[in-house]
Amino acid sequence: MNGAPRLDAKALFPRGVTAFSVDDLTGYRGPALKVLEGAGIKIGDFIELQLSGDSVKGTLVPRYQNNDDRHIVVKLKSGYNVGIGVARVSGIRRLAEGERPSFTSSPPKAEDGLPLVSILGTGGTIASRVDYRTGAVHAAISAEDLYSLMPELSDIANISPEIVVSVYSENLEPEHWEKIAAKVSECVARGARGVIVTTGTDVMGYTSAALSFALQKVPVPVFVVGSQRSSDRPSSDAYLNLIGAVSMAVSAEFSGVYVVMHADTSDERLAVHRGTRVRKNHTSARDAFRSVGLEPVAYWSRGGLDLVSPSLPKRGSGPFTARPRFDAGAALLKFYPSMQTAYVRSILDSGLKGLVIEGTGLGHINGKNVAAIKGFIDAGGLVCMTSQCIWGRVDMNVYDTGRDLLEAGVVPLEDMLGETALSKMMWVLANAASSGERRAMMTSDLAGETTERTLPGGSA
Repeated sequence: MNGAPRLDAKALFPRGVTAFSVDDLTGYRGPALKVLEGAGIKIGDFIELQLSGDSVKGTLVPRYQNNDDRHIVVKLKSGYNVGIGVARVSGIRRLAEGERPSFTSSPPKAEDGLPLVSILGTGGTIASRVDYRTGAVHAAISAEDLYSLMPELSDIANISPEIVVSVYSENLEPEHWEKIAAKVSECVARGARGVIVTTGTDVMGYTSAALSFALQKVPVPVFVVGSQRSSDRPSSDAYLNLIGAVSMAVSAEFSGVYVVMHADTSDERLAVHRGTRVRKNHTSARDAFRSVGLEPVAYWSRGGLDLVSPSLPKRGSGPFTARPRFDAGAALLKFYPSMQTAYVRSILDSGLKGLVIEGTGLGHINGKNVAAIKGFIDAGGLVCMTSQCIWGRVDMNVYDTGRDLLEAGVVPLEDMLGETALSKMMWVLANAASSGERRAMMTSDLAGETTERTLPGGSA
């Protein structure tokens, strides 16, 4: 075992995913620590755990200090971590000795002549590190640090990293979207071939939709990128998501705002989703994001770009003017059985200018709240209807309640996603001059937010 070959860290982890500094056996204690110490194993080593009639090979990774002491965690070739109970282990051996992971914050220098790609950091898991003592995730990496974790980026483009705001995505406000959109516009004016916006995944659908409206007719691709696991974790998806986004920023011939995330659970393929038609459907899986009502517009792998949609806007070079203004005076209300009128009125009387309702089925709420909604609209408020269903579109002409809501002035939004509808309403409230223009803009397809027809079943 002491004669095991030494394996470079780059062979154990993708470049840039080794960005944690740990003790030799950080987080391990009790029986698990005893087994590892007895075998002379250290974090970063490529090991084989022998089980009853089977074996598991992978790279030993740290554990959080408050985890139990009965499991050993290894990173598999698939990129996922698996915990093996110590009681199941009949033997353990090191196949290759790994370099101890460490972090450096010196961004590499790009080659002369490479195209300019801007990376705008806004926080989120992709720009976080794990505290292996507590298991907590901290937003503690700057855009420069993120770049330095992934030196391959300098082989693709001349990277210009910049922090716009550093918060978890749930703390993003419309004022932050304004700053991001304005900064994208500046990057385009400086000649960026493409722009990458790194952000948290929890409200990525809201952010990508907001940027889609603020950056209509942007002449370069703008890719909104995140990760489900922080960039210092061996199982992180940040590495491939960023590499793919930067590669497409350089080579793709289309423009517009898109979300780029894993298409599958493995580290092989990315999906490119339209910024107004994407939804997070899983709390932690790498392939949590799905296009709704249509296919992703493209897929990317190291073999190249596979374009699915032939009708994407082309790159342009003409004048571009962003409209980065949002009004936070809008809310998203999810209907539920027995929703009380007092509750609805309290929301409507809170100073709102507009309300998006996620109704049931074809677009319904209980009848006792129709009068409150009508009163808000009569006073100049804007109310729009989406559906809680993931697929399909609202049709408020089918049942009495829907027709009552239409008569009250509620605007149906076809198959627009609730998250997209809220972001759009905040943008419309800040950019429309009259109530009539607001209604017209909400029902116009400005950034691919509605589809022409409902597809059976859904999408990938």
